[in-house]
Amino acid sequence: MSKFRKPIVMLMVFALVLVAFNSIAFAQSAAPTVPVKIGIMAPLTGGAANIGTEQLNWAQLAVDDFNKKTGWNVELVQGDTQLDPAIAVTVAQSMISDADIYGVVGPAGSQEVENTQQAFKDARLVNVSGSATRPSLTTTGFDTFFRTVPTDDVQGPTDGDFIYNVLGAEKLFVIDDKTSYSVGLADAATKAFEADGGTIVGREEVDQKDTDFSTLATKIGGSGATVVFFPGQIASQGALLAKALQEQSLTASVFGGDGFLNVADFITGAAGATEGDYVSNFAPDIHTVESSADAVKAYTAQYNGDFTAFGPPSYAAATAILEAIQRASDAGTLTRAAVRDEVAKTDQAVSILGTPLSFDENGDVKGASFYIYQVKGDNFVSIPNPSASMPEMTPEATDEASG
Repeated sequence: MSKFRKPIVMLMVFALVLVAFNSIAFAQSAAPTVPVKIGIMAPLTGGAANIGTEQLNWAQLAVDDFNKKTGWNVELVQGDTQLDPAIAVTVAQSMISDADIYGVVGPAGSQEVENTQQAFKDARLVNVSGSATRPSLTTTGFDTFFRTVPTDDVQGPTDGDFIYNVLGAEKLFVIDDKTSYSVGLADAATKAFEADGGTIVGREEVDQKDTDFSTLATKIGGSGATVVFFPGQIASQGALLAKALQEQSLTASVFGGDGFLNVADFITGAAGATEGDYVSNFAPDIHTVESSADAVKAYTAQYNGDFTAFGPPSYAAATAILEAIQRASDAGTLTRAAVRDEVAKTDQAVSILGTPLSFDENGDVKGASFYIYQVKGDNFVSIPNPSASMPEMTPEATDEASG
């Protein structure tokens, strides 16, 4: 019998591998007889259109993957919010009024989520954001809201500590764009920086439509700050600020928030950001995530272009909703309330971000980390963060990070 033992063991191992794989992949199941849609709310036009378009493309790719692997025919319904809270309310109502929509990816901005949470809760329509990070969004009783990214409570200390301990800055100038995202993150980073021993030498507000930063650059120059923390959502504003500093021969570095992780608008378009400028973002660069290689290949082929870290969290959000819809349908309870409850049970061994995906009792993703990127030439490079729950990287990426 001994000569048959090894093949039997190998078959058992292979079976276990298949079970493990199927637990994180879409499985075949009978499609419902009723139409099934999910929505996406993102800024598809306006100053943040590059972000919204990327989120839309990744959500569509998730729907396409789901349909291909399950035999279903889920439709993705687009809603352009322009990153405007008032417009987001109207878009949310249109999503709610479509009875065939069982979940929504987004909204993108924290200020949009704040304005739509009550309506989604009243309709029992689950929404999962891939970019809204304000901590209070999940602590004020709106149980239909989830997110696949960490909160400002994680990002703020990450940024503040990095600026003080890694960049060695003792004087920091802080700017916000008056949105709930920007103000919250600026406050959190300020608190961490001051706790480390740093000094805030200036705090200013700007409007998201501002384009002239020359006066602000003069104030920064007079403050003695060596780093400017600007958690904005419009990347071109970060570039224009960097350019204004350069024009006055100031050497202060710009450290931006999630929205600045855009090569065209932050680095090359306005010839603004240069080496020594930084951005923090809620997601890893999945170009370096080994388990996401097929997704990277599919995205670049389908959309004929590259992408930032902004889009993949929306793929993760769409996937969580689609899996929840499938489980509710298989159980014979395809309702909005049932889908919401199934989203809460999400338990993916590995998501497109290269890390597990599940939610805590508030709807926040468990074990999430923030990532820091530095401008190098005409691109960004990821800076290893010892406190982050890093995904499995390709050997090439590991060599690059360690170098």
